[in-house]
Amino acid sequence: MQDVTRTSPEPQPGILDISPYVAGKSHADGANEVTKLSSNENPLGPSPAAKNAVREAAETLELYPSSDHAGLRAAIARVHGLDAARIICGAGSDEVIAFLCNAYAGPGTEVIHTEHGFAMYRISALAAGATPVEVPEKARTLDAEAILAAVTPSTRLVFLANPNNPTGTMVASEVLEALAAALPETCLLVIDSAYSEYVEGYDGGAALVDAHPNVVMTRTFSKIYGLGALRIGWGYASAEIIDVLNRIRGPFNVSAPALVAAEAAVEDQGYVIRCRQANAQWRGWMVQEFRALGLSVDEPFANFVVPRFASREQAEACEAHLRSHGILVRLVAGYNLPEALRITVGDEIACRKVVSLIGEFLKQTS
Repeated sequence: MQDVTRTSPEPQPGILDISPYVAGKSHADGANEVTKLSSNENPLGPSPAAKNAVREAAETLELYPSSDHAGLRAAIARVHGLDAARIICGAGSDEVIAFLCNAYAGPGTEVIHTEHGFAMYRISALAAGATPVEVPEKARTLDAEAILAAVTPSTRLVFLANPNNPTGTMVASEVLEALAAALPETCLLVIDSAYSEYVEGYDGGAALVDAHPNVVMTRTFSKIYGLGALRIGWGYASAEIIDVLNRIRGPFNVSAPALVAAEAAVEDQGYVIRCRQANAQWRGWMVQEFRALGLSVDEPFANFVVPRFASREQAEACEAHLRSHGILVRLVAGYNLPEALRITVGDEIACRKVVSLIGEFLKQTS
């Protein structure tokens, strides 16, 4: 019998260059009780109205969900004063980011992201066969000049988050306006506004979308709305861009429970205000306490705080100390911040506990 050499099918260029996304830890060995502060989840959970909507949706799970997401798009449009026809919904804003890369990037093109930008920008660019281009930030904050200097005729997308994850920093709308005005018309500026609800009065970039046909805004229901388990987000762009994205969107990409929960959640803005106020209170307290312990902390605008330690070794040792006590936080060396920890703003008990344990660690190691 003739020997046959078997080889595996070759994936598309760029796929094997992807380092799979690593989520925040949710388990601590040896801990009977775990406090998870590693994934920027809302400690208050979702609106009671959203929970009730999911319970009601459980009665009709045999039915396919809406394909056009009309009810949710209309609710988002009412709350934010937008055009429902220019809204697209996805399985988290991650899916909308992937749509953009698949539709507008590809082999021979470039996708810009910043030094401390969200990992899915690079992953989605590589998955589409494009070349990701990392540009430096200035003191862990978006540097518009650096972005513009990196733009070439091959650039198709520029991704940035405002507020940014994992730094928590934010730039003024005027900076984004100047950046949008300076980019070539062939390049899309994507403003990832996953944390915009934590900034009172901030529109997430919606006005920039209306002013510039090459600007896109993405949003999520995973953060302040507390619907991470349901995977639902949305995007807002020109009618032409939304038409393109809908051509590659699966017909039933968002589940029925997610659609009704998100609709109920966005309509309950009173609950959003309550969550924003609680977050601001304990975020401010944590910043003050960390600085009193001698740690450097940039002014945060999202639902997490990022204290910086003297070294990578000290940050890793502190993370291990917290984990040994059942507190899970996020190491962010993968985001070019090896000396830092990203700590979700939890409820009062969690915030006081994590600050106390870090103080204890610093005292023991001083």
